[in-house]
Amino acid sequence: MTAVGRLTAFALFSLAVAAVAVPRILSSDSRAGRQDSQSSTPPPPRAPTVIVHTVRPEQLVERLATTGTLRANEQVEISSELSGKVAQLRFQEGSPVARGQVLLKIEAGELETQRQRALHRVELARRREAREQKLVADGLISSQEYDFARTNLDVLESELALVDAQLEKTEIRAPFSGIVGLRFISPGAYVTPQTRIASLQDLDPMKVDFSVPERYASRVQLGQRLDLQVAGLEERFEAEIYAIEPSVEATTRSLVVRARLQNRQGFLRPGAFADISVIIARIEEALTVPSVAIIPELGGKKVLIVEDGIVASRPVETGIRTEATVEITAGLNANDQVIIRGLEAVNVGTVVDARSDTGSPGAH
Repeated sequence: MTAVGRLTAFALFSLAVAAVAVPRILSSDSRAGRQDSQSSTPPPPRAPTVIVHTVRPEQLVERLATTGTLRANEQVEISSELSGKVAQLRFQEGSPVARGQVLLKIEAGELETQRQRALHRVELARRREAREQKLVADGLISSQEYDFARTNLDVLESELALVDAQLEKTEIRAPFSGIVGLRFISPGAYVTPQTRIASLQDLDPMKVDFSVPERYASRVQLGQRLDLQVAGLEERFEAEIYAIEPSVEATTRSLVVRARLQNRQGFLRPGAFADISVIIARIEEALTVPSVAIIPELGGKKVLIVEDGIVASRPVETGIRTEATVEITAGLNANDQVIIRGLEAVNVGTVVDARSDTGSPGAH
Protein backbone atom coordinates (compact mmCIF):
# COMPACT_ATOMS: atom_id res chain seq x y z
CA MET A 1 0.00 0.00 0.00
CA THR A 2 1.29 3.38 -0.91
CA ALA A 3 1.84 6.18 1.56
CA VAL A 4 -1.21 8.01 0.26
CA GLY A 5 -3.33 4.95 0.86
CA ARG A 6 -2.08 4.54 4.35
CA LEU A 7 -2.94 8.15 5.20
CA THR A 8 -6.39 7.77 3.78
CA ALA A 9 -7.06 4.60 5.80
CA PHE A 10 -5.89 6.27 9.01
CA ALA A 11 -8.16 9.26 8.42
CA LEU A 12 -11.19 7.05 7.89
CA PHE A 13 -10.45 5.11 11.07
CA SER A 14 -10.18 8.34 13.11
CA LEU A 15 -13.54 9.58 11.82
CA ALA A 16 -15.18 6.31 12.79
CA VAL A 17 -13.81 6.46 16.30
CA ALA A 18 -14.97 10.09 16.73
CA ALA A 19 -18.47 9.23 15.51
CA VAL A 20 -18.78 6.58 18.19
CA ALA A 21 -17.33 8.77 21.02
CA VAL A 22 -19.46 11.90 20.42
CA PRO A 23 -22.86 10.27 21.27
CA ARG A 24 -21.38 8.85 24.45
CA ILE A 25 -20.12 12.30 25.52
CA LEU A 26 -23.44 13.88 24.61
CA SER A 27 -25.30 11.19 26.55
CA SER A 28 -23.09 11.77 29.60
CA ASP A 29 -23.59 15.56 29.43
CA SER A 30 -27.38 15.11 29.14
CA ARG A 31 -27.51 12.92 32.22
CA ALA A 32 -25.42 15.40 34.17
CA GLY A 33 -27.78 18.22 33.09
CA ARG A 34 -30.80 16.27 34.24
CA GLN A 35 -29.19 15.57 37.61
CA ASP A 36 -28.30 19.24 38.05
CA SER A 37 -31.91 20.22 37.20
CA GLN A 38 -33.35 17.74 39.68
CA SER A 39 -31.04 18.88 42.49
CA SER A 40 -32.15 22.57 42.08
CA THR A 41 -35.96 21.86 42.50
CA PRO A 42 -37.25 23.71 45.69
CA PRO A 43 -38.72 21.57 48.53
CA PRO A 44 -42.49 21.64 49.11
CA PRO A 45 -43.69 24.57 51.39
CA ARG A 46 -44.07 23.90 55.14
CA ALA A 47 -47.51 24.10 56.77
CA PRO A 48 -47.98 27.46 58.56
CA THR A 49 -47.86 27.37 62.35
CA VAL A 50 -50.89 28.59 64.31
CA ILE A 51 -51.61 28.81 68.04
CA VAL A 52 -54.91 27.28 69.15
CA HIS A 53 -56.98 27.55 72.32
CA THR A 54 -58.86 24.44 73.46
CA VAL A 55 -62.41 25.31 74.52
CA ARG A 56 -63.28 23.94 77.95
CA PRO A 57 -66.20 24.65 80.32
CA GLU A 58 -65.19 27.06 83.11
CA GLN A 59 -66.73 29.44 85.60
CA LEU A 60 -67.41 32.86 84.10
CA VAL A 61 -67.97 35.92 86.28
CA GLU A 62 -69.39 39.10 84.77
CA ARG A 63 -68.38 42.23 86.65
CA LEU A 64 -69.56 45.82 86.46
CA ALA A 65 -66.80 48.36 87.07
CA THR A 66 -67.87 51.70 88.53
CA THR A 67 -66.78 54.27 91.10
CA GLY A 68 -68.25 55.43 94.39
CA THR A 69 -67.84 57.59 97.48
CA LEU A 70 -67.33 56.37 101.03
CA ARG A 71 -69.65 57.68 103.74
CA ALA A 72 -69.78 57.36 107.50
CA ASN A 73 -72.36 54.96 108.89
CA GLU A 74 -73.79 57.89 110.86
CA GLN A 75 -72.73 61.54 110.73
CA VAL A 76 -74.00 64.70 112.42
CA GLU A 77 -72.87 68.26 113.00
CA ILE A 78 -72.98 68.97 116.74
CA SER A 79 -74.89 72.15 117.53
CA SER A 80 -76.78 73.77 120.40
CA GLU A 81 -80.54 74.25 120.48
CA LEU A 82 -80.07 77.12 122.94
CA SER A 83 -78.10 80.32 122.79
CA GLY A 84 -75.65 80.85 125.62
CA LYS A 85 -72.08 80.85 126.87
CA VAL A 86 -70.07 77.62 126.81
CA ALA A 87 -69.38 76.54 130.40
CA GLN A 88 -67.55 73.25 129.73
CA LEU A 89 -66.14 71.26 126.84
CA ARG A 90 -66.04 67.55 127.68
CA PHE A 91 -64.46 65.99 124.59
CA GLN A 92 -61.06 65.79 122.94
CA GLU A 93 -60.74 66.44 119.22
CA GLY A 94 -60.45 63.24 117.19
CA SER A 95 -61.31 61.02 120.16
CA PRO A 96 -64.02 58.35 120.48
CA VAL A 97 -67.14 59.09 122.53
CA ALA A 98 -69.99 56.90 123.71
CA ARG A 99 -73.67 57.39 123.02
CA GLY A 100 -75.23 59.70 125.63
CA GLN A 101 -71.90 61.16 126.75
CA VAL A 102 -72.03 64.89 127.59
CA LEU A 103 -69.91 66.78 125.07
CA LEU A 104 -70.64 70.37 126.04
CA LYS A 105 -72.41 72.33 128.79
CA ILE A 106 -73.92 75.80 128.44
CA GLU A 107 -74.22 78.12 131.42
CA ALA A 108 -77.68 77.59 132.98
CA GLY A 109 -77.79 79.90 136.04
CA GLU A 110 -80.85 81.82 134.87
CA LEU A 111 -82.72 78.64 133.99
CA GLU A 112 -81.90 77.13 137.39
CA THR A 113 -83.45 80.22 139.05
CA GLN A 114 -86.54 79.90 136.87
CA ARG A 115 -86.83 76.26 137.84
CA GLN A 116 -86.68 77.01 141.57
CA ARG A 117 -89.42 79.63 141.22
CA ALA A 118 -91.57 77.27 139.13
CA LEU A 119 -91.02 74.48 141.64
CA HIS A 120 -92.24 76.66 144.56
CA ARG A 121 -95.33 77.72 142.64
CA VAL A 122 -96.14 74.10 141.87
CA GLU A 123 -95.81 73.12 145.53
CA LEU A 124 -98.26 75.87 146.56
CA ALA A 125 -100.68 74.88 143.81
CA ARG A 126 -100.57 71.22 144.90
CA ARG A 127 -101.43 72.13 148.49
CA ARG A 128 -104.32 74.33 147.38
CA GLU A 129 -105.63 71.61 145.06
CA ALA A 130 -105.48 69.06 147.91
CA ARG A 131 -107.43 71.37 150.30
CA GLU A 132 -110.09 72.21 147.77
CA GLN A 133 -110.49 68.57 146.80
CA LYS A 134 -111.39 67.86 150.45
CA LEU A 135 -113.73 70.88 150.62
CA VAL A 136 -115.61 69.90 147.47
CA ALA A 137 -116.00 66.40 148.88
CA ASP A 138 -117.54 67.89 152.02
CA GLY A 139 -119.80 70.13 149.92
CA LEU A 140 -118.28 73.33 151.23
CA ILE A 141 -117.23 74.67 147.80
CA SER A 142 -118.50 74.18 144.32
CA SER A 143 -116.89 71.85 141.80
CA GLN A 144 -116.12 74.87 139.57
CA GLU A 145 -113.85 76.29 142.28
CA TYR A 146 -112.03 72.96 142.57
CA ASP A 147 -111.66 72.75 138.76
CA PHE A 148 -109.98 76.15 138.80
CA ALA A 149 -107.44 74.95 141.37
CA ARG A 150 -106.80 71.76 139.42
CA THR A 151 -106.30 73.65 136.17
CA ASN A 152 -103.92 76.10 137.81
CA LEU A 153 -101.82 73.20 139.12
CA ASP A 154 -101.68 71.62 135.67
CA VAL A 155 -100.47 74.89 134.12
CA LEU A 156 -97.76 75.39 136.71
CA GLU A 157 -96.55 71.78 136.32
CA SER A 158 -96.34 72.32 132.53
CA GLU A 159 -94.27 75.46 133.10
CA LEU A 160 -91.92 73.47 135.35
CA ALA A 161 -91.60 70.76 132.71
CA LEU A 162 -90.76 73.43 130.12
CA VAL A 163 -87.98 74.81 132.30
CA ASP A 164 -86.65 71.26 132.86
CA ALA A 165 -86.62 70.73 129.10
CA GLN A 166 -84.66 73.94 128.62
CA LEU A 167 -82.19 72.87 131.29
CA GLU A 168 -81.73 69.50 129.61
CA LYS A 169 -80.77 71.28 126.40
CA THR A 170 -77.88 73.01 128.17
CA GLU A 171 -76.11 69.63 128.08
CA ILE A 172 -75.27 68.52 124.54
CA ARG A 173 -74.91 64.72 124.42
CA ALA A 174 -73.59 62.38 121.74
CA PRO A 175 -76.55 60.89 119.84
CA PHE A 176 -74.50 57.79 118.95
CA SER A 177 -71.05 56.35 119.57
CA GLY A 178 -68.37 57.57 117.21
CA ILE A 179 -65.38 59.83 116.66
CA VAL A 180 -65.53 63.56 117.36
CA GLY A 181 -63.86 65.73 114.75
CA LEU A 182 -62.15 69.07 115.07
CA ARG A 183 -63.88 71.64 117.29
CA PHE A 184 -64.54 75.21 116.22
CA ILE A 185 -65.29 76.86 119.55
CA SER A 186 -63.51 77.43 122.85
CA PRO A 187 -64.71 77.48 126.47
CA GLY A 188 -66.48 80.76 127.19
CA ALA A 189 -67.61 81.24 123.59
CA TYR A 190 -71.19 82.34 122.98
CA VAL A 191 -73.01 79.81 120.84
CA THR A 192 -76.32 79.91 118.97
CA PRO A 193 -78.19 77.21 117.05
CA GLN A 194 -76.23 78.34 113.95
CA THR A 195 -72.78 77.95 115.58
CA ARG A 196 -70.66 75.11 114.25
CA ILE A 197 -69.23 73.19 117.19
CA ALA A 198 -67.81 69.90 115.79
CA SER A 199 -68.79 66.83 113.82
CA LEU A 200 -69.49 63.33 115.11
CA GLN A 201 -69.07 60.31 112.85
CA ASP A 202 -69.58 56.58 113.27
CA LEU A 203 -66.86 54.98 111.09
CA ASP A 204 -67.52 51.28 111.64
CA PRO A 205 -69.24 50.04 109.62
CA MET A 206 -68.90 52.35 106.61
CA LYS A 207 -71.20 53.00 103.67
CA VAL A 208 -70.36 53.43 99.99
CA ASP A 209 -72.65 55.09 97.45
CA PHE A 210 -72.25 54.38 93.74
CA SER A 211 -74.24 54.53 90.52
CA VAL A 212 -74.94 51.83 87.92
CA PRO A 213 -76.15 52.48 84.36
CA GLU A 214 -79.86 52.11 83.76
CA ARG A 215 -79.40 48.98 81.62
CA TYR A 216 -77.96 47.14 84.64
CA ALA A 217 -80.68 48.28 87.07
CA SER A 218 -82.52 44.95 87.02
CA ARG A 219 -79.30 43.01 87.63
CA VAL A 220 -78.39 44.72 90.91
CA GLN A 221 -80.10 43.17 93.93
CA LEU A 222 -80.14 43.52 97.72
CA GLY A 223 -77.55 41.27 99.34
CA GLN A 224 -75.30 41.32 96.28
CA ARG A 225 -71.57 41.32 97.05
CA LEU A 226 -68.98 43.72 95.67
CA ASP A 227 -65.37 44.61 96.31
CA LEU A 228 -63.71 47.98 96.29
CA GLN A 229 -60.30 49.59 96.51
CA VAL A 230 -59.31 53.01 97.78
CA ALA A 231 -56.32 55.02 96.60
CA GLY A 232 -53.33 54.59 98.87
CA LEU A 233 -54.44 51.18 100.20
CA GLU A 234 -53.41 47.88 98.63
CA GLU A 235 -56.09 45.95 100.50
CA ARG A 236 -59.40 45.26 98.75
CA PHE A 237 -62.56 45.51 100.85
CA GLU A 238 -65.74 43.50 100.49
CA ALA A 239 -69.16 45.14 100.84
CA GLU A 240 -72.81 44.12 100.59
CA ILE A 241 -75.63 46.04 98.94
CA TYR A 242 -78.36 46.87 101.47
CA ALA A 243 -80.31 49.74 99.87
CA ILE A 244 -81.23 50.77 96.32
CA GLU A 245 -82.81 54.05 95.26
CA PRO A 246 -86.30 53.21 93.91
CA SER A 247 -86.03 55.49 90.86
CA VAL A 248 -83.50 56.12 88.09
CA GLU A 249 -81.98 59.61 87.97
CA ALA A 250 -83.39 61.34 84.92
CA THR A 251 -80.28 63.44 84.21
CA THR A 252 -77.68 60.66 84.34
CA ARG A 253 -79.91 57.66 83.57
CA SER A 254 -78.32 55.80 86.45
CA LEU A 255 -79.43 54.07 89.62
CA VAL A 256 -77.94 55.01 93.00
CA VAL A 257 -76.98 52.02 95.15
CA ARG A 258 -75.66 51.89 98.72
CA ALA A 259 -73.56 49.14 100.29
CA ARG A 260 -72.13 48.55 103.77
CA LEU A 261 -68.64 47.31 104.70
CA GLN A 262 -66.58 46.77 107.84
CA ASN A 263 -63.88 49.24 108.89
CA ARG A 264 -62.57 47.68 112.10
CA GLN A 265 -59.00 48.84 111.49
CA GLY A 266 -60.11 52.38 110.68
CA PHE A 267 -58.27 52.58 107.34
CA LEU A 268 -61.29 53.93 105.44
CA ARG A 269 -62.36 57.58 105.63
CA PRO A 270 -65.62 59.27 104.65
CA GLY A 271 -65.46 61.13 101.35
CA ALA A 272 -62.77 58.86 99.88
CA PHE A 273 -63.01 57.83 96.22
CA ALA A 274 -63.43 54.09 95.61
CA ASP A 275 -63.03 51.84 92.56
CA ILE A 276 -65.85 49.31 92.70
CA SER A 277 -66.36 45.94 91.04
CA VAL A 278 -69.84 44.40 91.25
CA ILE A 279 -70.48 40.77 90.34
CA ILE A 280 -73.70 40.89 88.31
CA ALA A 281 -73.64 37.38 86.79
CA ARG A 282 -71.95 34.05 87.44
CA ILE A 283 -72.07 31.09 85.01
CA GLU A 284 -70.60 27.84 86.30
CA GLU A 285 -69.86 26.04 82.98
CA ALA A 286 -69.43 28.60 80.25
CA LEU A 287 -67.57 28.08 76.98
CA THR A 288 -65.21 30.99 76.44
CA VAL A 289 -62.52 31.94 73.93
CA PRO A 290 -59.96 34.74 73.93
CA SER A 291 -61.46 37.87 72.39
CA VAL A 292 -58.76 37.91 69.66
CA ALA A 293 -60.30 34.76 68.18
CA ILE A 294 -63.57 36.49 67.25
CA ILE A 295 -63.74 37.59 63.60
CA PRO A 296 -66.55 40.05 62.75
CA GLU A 297 -68.28 39.47 59.44
CA LEU A 298 -71.35 40.75 57.66
CA GLY A 299 -74.38 39.65 59.65
CA GLY A 300 -72.53 37.98 62.50
CA LYS A 301 -69.28 36.64 63.91
CA LYS A 302 -67.10 33.61 63.32
CA VAL A 303 -64.01 31.81 64.54
CA LEU A 304 -61.48 29.64 62.75
CA ILE A 305 -60.87 26.20 64.21
CA VAL A 306 -58.52 23.33 63.43
CA GLU A 307 -60.06 19.96 62.58
CA ASP A 308 -57.69 17.11 61.72
CA GLY A 309 -54.96 19.62 60.92
CA ILE A 310 -57.12 21.64 58.51
CA VAL A 311 -58.59 25.10 59.06
CA ALA A 312 -62.41 25.33 59.18
CA SER A 313 -64.81 28.22 59.85
CA ARG A 314 -67.54 28.26 62.51
CA PRO A 315 -70.22 30.95 62.89
CA VAL A 316 -70.73 31.74 66.58
CA GLU A 317 -73.02 33.67 68.90
CA THR A 318 -71.48 35.52 71.84
CA GLY A 319 -72.64 36.46 75.32
CA ILE A 320 -70.79 37.94 78.28
CA ARG A 321 -67.53 39.76 77.61
CA THR A 322 -64.71 40.22 80.08
CA GLU A 323 -61.43 42.06 79.66
CA ALA A 324 -59.81 39.16 77.78
CA THR A 325 -62.47 36.55 76.96
CA VAL A 326 -65.84 36.21 75.27
CA GLU A 327 -68.57 33.73 76.14
CA ILE A 328 -69.68 31.53 73.23
CA THR A 329 -73.38 30.74 73.53
CA ALA A 330 -73.70 28.86 70.22
CA GLY A 331 -71.40 27.49 67.51
CA LEU A 332 -68.70 25.73 69.52
CA ASN A 333 -68.39 22.60 71.59
CA ALA A 334 -66.07 21.61 74.40
CA ASN A 335 -62.59 20.56 73.18
CA ASP A 336 -62.87 22.51 69.91
CA GLN A 337 -59.53 24.11 69.04
CA VAL A 338 -59.89 27.76 68.08
CA ILE A 339 -57.09 29.64 66.33
CA ILE A 340 -55.96 32.66 68.34
CA ARG A 341 -52.62 33.47 66.62
CA GLY A 342 -51.63 33.14 63.00
CA LEU A 343 -55.11 33.98 61.66
CA GLU A 344 -53.72 36.29 58.99
CA ALA A 345 -51.64 33.49 57.42
CA VAL A 346 -54.40 30.90 56.88
CA ASN A 347 -57.67 30.40 55.05
CA VAL A 348 -60.40 27.79 55.24
CA GLY A 349 -58.91 24.52 54.01
CA THR A 350 -55.30 25.40 54.85
CA VAL A 351 -53.26 22.55 56.31
CA VAL A 352 -51.58 23.91 59.46
CA ASP A 353 -49.18 23.01 62.22
CA ALA A 354 -51.34 23.70 65.29
CA ARG A 355 -49.78 24.31 68.67
CA SER A 356 -51.64 24.82 71.94
CA ASP A 357 -51.51 28.12 73.81
CA THR A 358 -50.78 26.10 76.95
CA GLY A 359 -47.51 24.81 75.55
CA SER A 360 -48.79 21.28 74.94
CA PRO A 361 -49.11 19.85 71.40
CA GLY A 362 -52.16 20.99 69.46
CA ALA A 363 -54.17 19.31 66.71
CA HIS A 364 -52.26 18.16 63.63
